Amino acid sequence: MKKVAIIMGSESDLPIVKKAVDTLEELSILYEVHVYSAHRTPEEAREFALSAEGSGFGVIIAAAGMAAHLAGAIAAATTLPVIGIPCASGKLQGIDALLATVQMPSGIPVATVALDGGVNAALLSAQILALGEPELARKLKEKREAAKAKVLETDRDIAEKLANFK
Repeated sequence: MKKVAIIMGSESDLPIVKKAVDTLEELSILYEVHVYSAHRTPEEAREFALSAEGSGFGVIIAAAGMAAHLAGAIAAATTLPVIGIPCASGKLQGIDALLATVQMPSGIPVATVALDGGVNAALLSAQILALGEPELARKLKEKREAAKAKVLETDRDIAEKLANFK
C-alpha cells in the first residue's frame, strides 16, 4: 500500500497533525511526517513533493496556518492528491488559512478539509488509497458502521433519560 506524507508548516501545527497520525495508525496506514515551510524552506518542500511519488507516497497532507501556502506549493510540484488542512492561528483565527488553502488556481487542485481537520484529512487520504486497496476499503466501512452504532446508542440513551422528564 502507498504511504501518506504529512507536511506541516511549523511545529505549532503538531496538535492537528497528531489527530491525522492517530487516524492513519488506527487504519494501519504507513506515513511520514515532516516540517517544511512554503516560505522558509521552499526548496526542501518542493524537492519533497517532486520525489514523493517515487518514494512510495500516494497522498500528501499539508497542514499550515495563516498565509497557508504550503498545500499549494506542494501541489504545484506533484500530481499526487494533496489535502490541505488550514490551521487556526493568528489574529484571523484560521480564516486566512482556510481561504489560502481552498482558493487554488485552476490546474493546481488542493482538497481542503475544515479548520484543524486532521481526522478528516487522514480519512480522505484513506479513501483515496482505498480505491486500490479492498482491505482498507473494508476498514473504512467498519469505521463508519462503528460511528453509526455509537450515534444510535447515544440516541437511545438520551431518549431514555428524557423520557423521565415528562
